Amino acid sequence: MSSAVRSFDNEPVPVRTGSAALGKNVTVKGQIFAREDLTIDGEVEGTVECHDHRLTIGPNARVQAGLKAREIIIQGSIQGNVEAADKIDIKKEAKLIGDIKTSRIVIEDGAYFKGSIDISKAAPAPRPAAPPAATSAQTVGASNTPTTAGAAGTK
Repeated sequence: MSSAVRSFDNEPVPVRTGSAALGKNVTVKGQIFAREDLTIDGEVEGTVECHDHRLTIGPNARVQAGLKAREIIIQGSIQGNVEAADKIDIKKEAKLIGDIKTSRIVIEDGAYFKGSIDISKAAPAPRPAAPPAATSAQTVGASNTPTTAGAAGTK
C-alpha cells in the first residue's frame, strides 16, 4: 500500500502579529532578538533587538542593556545605549542613563535622562532618476549669429 504524498509548497505560512512579554518576575541575562513587538517589565542584562517592531520597557523594568528597535517606549529604568529607527518616547516616570540615537524623540516632563542625543533624519525614499529632457534653455542662443552680453540695442 502506498499513501498519498502531501505537499507543503502552496500552503500559507502562519504569520504572528501579536506581541511578546517578559513579566516583572522574569530575569534574562544575554541576548534577546524579537521578530514581534516586545514588552519588558522584568530585569534584562545584555542586548535587546526588535528590528522593525516596537519595544516597550514597562514601569517595573530594570534594564542594563543596549536596545535597538523601530520604536521604543520607556517607562522603567534603563542603563545602556538606545537606538530607534523611528521614535523614542521617554515617559515621566522613566530613568535613562545612556546615549540615544533616533530620528524622533519625546521626553516627558519629570523623566530622568543622562547622556547624549543623536538625531538622525530618516532616510528619504529613493527617487527614480529622470531622463534628461530637452528644454528650451538648451536651444536658446543656438543661432549662428554671435551675441555679446550687454550689447543688445547698441550699434
